[in-house]
Amino acid sequence: MLLEGKRLLITGVLTEKSIAYAVASRAAAEGAQLVLTGFGRGLRITERMARRLPGEPDVLELDVNDPAQIEAVAADLDGRWGSLDGLLHAIAFVPPDALGGNFLSAPSESAVEAFRTSAFSLKALAAGLLPLLEKSQGAVVGLDFDASRAWPSYDWAGVSKAALESVNRYLARDLGPRGVRCNLVAAGPLNTMAARSIDGFDDLAGIWEKTAPLGWDLDDPTAVADACLFLLSPLSRAITGAIIHADGGVHAVGAPSQRD
Repeated sequence: MLLEGKRLLITGVLTEKSIAYAVASRAAAEGAQLVLTGFGRGLRITERMARRLPGEPDVLELDVNDPAQIEAVAADLDGRWGSLDGLLHAIAFVPPDALGGNFLSAPSESAVEAFRTSAFSLKALAAGLLPLLEKSQGAVVGLDFDASRAWPSYDWAGVSKAALESVNRYLARDLGPRGVRCNLVAAGPLNTMAARSIDGFDDLAGIWEKTAPLGWDLDDPTAVADACLFLLSPLSRAITGAIIHADGGVHAVGAPSQRD
């Protein structure tokens, strides 16, 4: 199996429609051992989701903006496994006043909060778990949304994703010599809880319906999950600093496709 015996930490599992849940489910089916993380009011939701996964993985509390909690998770994993083969960073937050057409009016505090949680946290978590990842020549994988253009309603979430992509490149530079790779998967829009909270999400999703050369299913996160599994697996051992676009091809085309 693709991930036989691999030990993975999966963040961001909140509903069965989430990309993180699909990654966890498919990773378990491919032989991986899992630990999930949850935060705040979402912790109990993650615990319920864990019971639906093979092996009912444990759930650790993790506020990625709290260095003490990152240290606690690292200590738990060190005592539990002694090393870590892979980390899925599926964490993002943008205050509502920085989304949905509020780009010009968004206060600086909201932009900073979006950057810290959605982009800086990739560095914080990768650095905090680096001693464990280094022992197994592990992989860090983050979830992205193409930041090469300005999308409708995405506003400071888009700016945060641009920062995430830059963080990924610098992590690749600094982690590579220690045997750890870091990559992103840029997904197309999906009907996740986070996406549905964006005012104007339907307009964004409509672009994929008109443009994706391969078509795009808003309710199927498994194609994105499979790209994540590839990057978490030994098959990607020579890849770092990359962005894999699992988006039906929209990133590559500038006009609607001619599909029937």
